[in-house]
Amino acid sequence: MAITEPGTPVPHTLRRLADADASVRLRAALDAGSTPDPRYIEPLVERCATEPEFFVRDMLTWALTRHPSDLTLPALLRDVRSPPRAQARSQALHTLSKIGDRRAWPAITPALLADPDDEVARSAWRAAVLLVPEGEEAELATALAAQLGRGGTETHRSLSRALVALGDASVPALLAATTAPGAGTRAHALATRRLLSDPDAGFAYAIEEARRVVALGGPGQEGR
Repeated sequence: MAITEPGTPVPHTLRRLADADASVRLRAALDAGSTPDPRYIEPLVERCATEPEFFVRDMLTWALTRHPSDLTLPALLRDVRSPPRAQARSQALHTLSKIGDRRAWPAITPALLADPDDEVARSAWRAAVLLVPEGEEAELATALAAQLGRGGTETHRSLSRALVALGDASVPALLAATTAPGAGTRAHALATRRLLSDPDAGFAYAIEEARRVVALGGPGQEGR
């Protein structure tokens, strides 16, 4: 990867990152990733925290992945710990998951996995399953299973995907959750167990089937 020499002027690209036109911001992010320069990193991370357009944020993340992780990690980890700005936390976690540098693992705290903002929590779940050190999968699965039943359909789907990605390490935590007090938690756990054993079942089918099982008074029998 070629890195632009620090003496090369870059202000034009940096100005365009804040342009009112989303297509101009998109092109600026593309340019920043095509010709990496350490001076782009802070403005790219800062723009991730405020950029309203998903497709531009995606390009900002790509641009950051084009820079050495030794340089990007400090700025991203700072934003992961930025409580007032949910988008800053969410996008930093998303970018860390794309970079895949396991040095970021200590930043994936229990508080982040249980973040009250669903988008932040979903980003934390995705990052966690990619960064978790070998041997710590079961502990992560327990922390993720504590979130079963929260949020709407997309949040349910994201959490199920994360638990399924952990494979057999998720089984004990999911089994325990099938006898949890809340019907929504039990159904979500059953649906996730179904997906773990049959990934082709599809989330919509699995959750509806699980809700029927719970409604009929069989919270944890299926699959035992």
